[in-house]
Amino acid sequence: MVNCIVLLVLSLILFVAGGWILPITDPTECCYTLTAKEMLEAGDWLSPRIYGNFWFDKPIMFYWELMISYKLFGFGDFASRIFPALFATGGVFLTYFFGAKIYNAKIGFAAAVMLATSLEYWYISHAIITDMTLLFTFSLTLMAFFIGYRSNNPKMYLIAFASSGVAVLTKGPIGFLLPGLIILLFLLWQGDLKHLRKLFTVRNFLTFAIIVAVWYLPMIILHGSEFVENFFGVHNFLRATVTEYEKTNVWYYYTLISIVGFLPWSIPLLPAAVVKFFRRAELFIEEGRLPVFDVHEKFLIVWALTVVIFFQLCATKYVTYTLPAMPAAMIFIARYFANRWKLFLAMTAGVLIIFPLTLRLVALPLAEDNSGRRAAEVISPLIDEQTCVVSFDNGYSGSLVFYTGAKIFRLEDADNYERLRPRELTWSIKNVMPFMSFDELPSDKKIIAVVGIEREQFFLACVKGDWQLVGAVPKGELEAWQEKTFHNKQSPQKFKYKIYRRSTEVK
Repeated sequence: MVNCIVLLVLSLILFVAGGWILPITDPTECCYTLTAKEMLEAGDWLSPRIYGNFWFDKPIMFYWELMISYKLFGFGDFASRIFPALFATGGVFLTYFFGAKIYNAKIGFAAAVMLATSLEYWYISHAIITDMTLLFTFSLTLMAFFIGYRSNNPKMYLIAFASSGVAVLTKGPIGFLLPGLIILLFLLWQGDLKHLRKLFTVRNFLTFAIIVAVWYLPMIILHGSEFVENFFGVHNFLRATVTEYEKTNVWYYYTLISIVGFLPWSIPLLPAAVVKFFRRAELFIEEGRLPVFDVHEKFLIVWALTVVIFFQLCATKYVTYTLPAMPAAMIFIARYFANRWKLFLAMTAGVLIIFPLTLRLVALPLAEDNSGRRAAEVISPLIDEQTCVVSFDNGYSGSLVFYTGAKIFRLEDADNYERLRPRELTWSIKNVMPFMSFDELPSDKKIIAVVGIEREQFFLACVKGDWQLVGAVPKGELEAWQEKTFHNKQSPQKFKYKIYRRSTEVK
């Protein structure tokens, strides 16, 4: 009971407290929040939509979480971040109970605390993305399987299949295929492939199919080939085979992510792991014996390594993809810290001081630099029914649309629009926001233009009309600090956006 209370308080401090100060950011978080907002306003709990278009980027589960939260708390920052924080808390408790089940309460507690206080987990617990929900359902799937395997309890397999079904509703086919691959490789290592007959029963498959069909079947009926081609073709197949960001598609990407993501625990673990590796290598040379792992170690090793290797082989790589490996890795290495309690407590205490400060001093300025919240505060009072709002920047701020509730056109010249327009089976398919060219600017409406500072001169030179500067958004604290540091002076370009207005009589 004491362990549970400590973990709950730790989770509230690290995951929930202060989350409401972080604005919704571009370009990823705004897609989820804006989709859920539009679905709720349309009264449609099935078909994701954004900018008035159907949007098949992710399955329904996370949108449901956001919609429920918006129903309860309204459209805002706290409501957007509460479910990731709750599922992060759930992941901590799953790790504790599973670690205690296969080892003991001390190791389970150490693993749970280490998970909660690792940099990657803490960061993603505040992010408005699907990954914390996936981690919870993914972990529950594998934990239920292993408990069922060790205790010969088929009811646990039913829980595993049900949880996998929810994972598929959260992230797509990977919620079934990847846990299935881990289980297959584990049973292969055990020399127990015949056990698959106990796992893959009609009852288990039927439970999984019913859960998955709750959303996938209506989507296929309602949207047919459009859904199949976009959801499975672009957002699953294309993501695995064609990199979205070339600079992250390197062989060592997830090695670096693991080292940084496991901070601060990777600091003492790296030298310890190197020493242990050479000791085992020396033992092998002297005695010719390979390391021997028990059944618990085998399962944790297969779980963690399969996740990392699988996503390393995929073309598109994100920081968040290997998050589901963390509970298994933390339980595996918790045994090291369980015997070094003073070090464990000192590092935990340090994190409880550093992370809240990081939230305020680093995460908040960084989020402000990548959000349209401040621009929305400037332009919202200027918008009326006779106003057309356009955005002319290096990207497009969906969060600005979320905060203002206005239809905002992405203003581009003809050449750029041709390059950016959506095309099938390419990443440009994600550009579903409303576009407008310079020539299409309406002459019978007032126009508000949110202009990125880097494109201000081009805008004023190319867009006709008498434009009046009516507001500006300063650069965030972090961006201004970087500019001053790297250029050793305060740049005269001290704004992130400038707000221009063109007035006209409505014809």
